[in-house]
Amino acid sequence: MSNTDYRPRRSVLYMPGANDKALEKAKTIPTDAIIFDTEDSVAPDMKETARGKVADAVRSGAYGSRELTIRVNSIETEWFEDDVRSAAAAAPSGVVVPKVNTAEDVHLIERLLDEGGAPQSTKIWAMLETPAAIENAVAIATSTDRLAVLVMGTNDLAKELQAALVPGRHPLLWGLGRCVNAARYAGKVILDGVYNNVRDPEGFEVEVRQSFEMGFDGKTLVHPTQVEPTNDTFAPSEEELDYSRRVIEAFEEGIAAGKGVITVDGRMIENLHVDNARRVVAIDEAVRALSEG
Repeated sequence: MSNTDYRPRRSVLYMPGANDKALEKAKTIPTDAIIFDTEDSVAPDMKETARGKVADAVRSGAYGSRELTIRVNSIETEWFEDDVRSAAAAAPSGVVVPKVNTAEDVHLIERLLDEGGAPQSTKIWAMLETPAAIENAVAIATSTDRLAVLVMGTNDLAKELQAALVPGRHPLLWGLGRCVNAARYAGKVILDGVYNNVRDPEGFEVEVRQSFEMGFDGKTLVHPTQVEPTNDTFAPSEEELDYSRRVIEAFEEGIAAGKGVITVDGRMIENLHVDNARRVVAIDEAVRALSEG
């Protein structure tokens, strides 16, 4: 992997689509990606207003190198089809769709994007937040090349499971792990769900670390203060970079010299370690390119 085929999505911040102040503030927040929301954060009588505002925000060119997406209302709502058509015309990087339960749901979204004239660069971000979605995660993830990202909706998932949202999230871990596996099987990006308590930075940092260790590519966020800790957690540390570069160098020198066994810091190095090292370096290159952009 190189910095040409990896796009950082460490921090992905929800911003309410009907709030002008929030839309303006988002231009200065160092998040990798923004989800302009027309769903949960927007009252029913403001849905159409939000639809227009987020489309204008995407077209504005005012958000620098941040990846811009639009969250539409879910398939069963009266706003869904108009939301998707409006998003298709605005051509964001992604259209985030809540409560995607089946591969057929994905095909419907894809058809509406095509009918709305969305370019192929506008991808589907499917939210997995129901028992059906967990059971169908592989089918959803493999449904179409236009689907690029899976997004966990942990609040709704906990509600549907009648499970508690507790520190450590042990009632949800089986489902989160299953979805990570589906994403890796299909070669898709997967983002963890939000942490609700913005006044608990210590608890948030524990959960971000859990997200990283489980294999998520990043985390969705509800407050700007959560962005920098998330970026730090999902970016390689200097120690990781140094070790990864030494692994790559030792492996290449060992191959050139015809060595059968290669070690770094007393550890035997195999191809899988080199692949991991190259991934770490590529992520660092992509993150630096994003910050410089």
